[in-house]
Amino acid sequence: MSRTYKATGINLKSQVLGESDRIVTILTREFGLIRAVAPGSRKHNSSLGGRSGMFVVNELLISKGRSLDRITQAQTLKTYPGLSQDLGKLAASQYLAEIVLCQALSEHPQEELYELLNEHLQRLESSPKTEPSNILASLAHAVFHLLALAGLTPQVQTCCLTQRSLTPDLTNPNWQVGFSIPTGGIICLEAWDNLRKEANRRAGEQGRRTLTQSPVPNPQSLIPNPQSPVPSPQSPVSNPQSPKPDYQTVIHRQEIPVISVRLNSIELNMLQQLSQPEIMQISTTRDESWLSVEQILRQYAQYHLGRPIRSAILIDSYFAANHHDATV
Repeated sequence: MSRTYKATGINLKSQVLGESDRIVTILTREFGLIRAVAPGSRKHNSSLGGRSGMFVVNELLISKGRSLDRITQAQTLKTYPGLSQDLGKLAASQYLAEIVLCQALSEHPQEELYELLNEHLQRLESSPKTEPSNILASLAHAVFHLLALAGLTPQVQTCCLTQRSLTPDLTNPNWQVGFSIPTGGIICLEAWDNLRKEANRRAGEQGRRTLTQSPVPNPQSLIPNPQSPVPSPQSPVSNPQSPKPDYQTVIHRQEIPVISVRLNSIELNMLQQLSQPEIMQISTTRDESWLSVEQILRQYAQYHLGRPIRSAILIDSYFAANHHDATV
């Protein structure tokens, strides 16, 4: 059996190893995620130096090792220099890399995920620098598609309660819809409010029924009769004549979902458009809306992936600084 194999992959993570090596985590078409040592890649004149950088696509020749494989040859096929030249784009690309690292499998082909990531990195790199919201729009578009590929698409076309289609009323500035992260999508607020009122009504009826069925004890009955036998704790009192029910009534009630956030018509429209192959036209009046959409998808992804997205802190810092510069 050959001790070497070929793979085409993109570098998503690297860490220092020893004095001159790196361990690189690579998403490959053929084998999914692999971790391999890039020997001597931290040396000044190393041929693997630039090829082991972030978001570099290489054709690799890798030799198997006991604990870690080793990169013996690498030929660069593609790079994304525009990502490192803009702090916002770099933060967004690292954000996507974190999600991919959670999704990708090892020792399984991951061609669809590999192609999807490269497609969105290309879009992110080519997005105009004139408006920072372009980065947010490209990021939200990519996150939605990655969640869809993982089978975690948020339900944004129909209500999670009624399963009826929800169309945002763009002419009504007060129109709103709920979004429930644990439930997995949008909630019609009218249906949610009706469900909540029904639950409160049933709780009130149950409370009144309990009070009605509980008899008021006779004070004399609280005084123990010394002639009455005291039942032993080991032998509980039982009435053999009492009938035993041959069935049990089980009542299923629909739980009231938690509304994580409320969206206006523009924000829901943008969420619904993210499922399309091409991103919708960006308007400068929607900067705040793109921030809201990204925040919703971030919280949703973190909840369903079960871990925080650390690069999101860089996104927050970048857009906070740009917002401050724009208002000064």
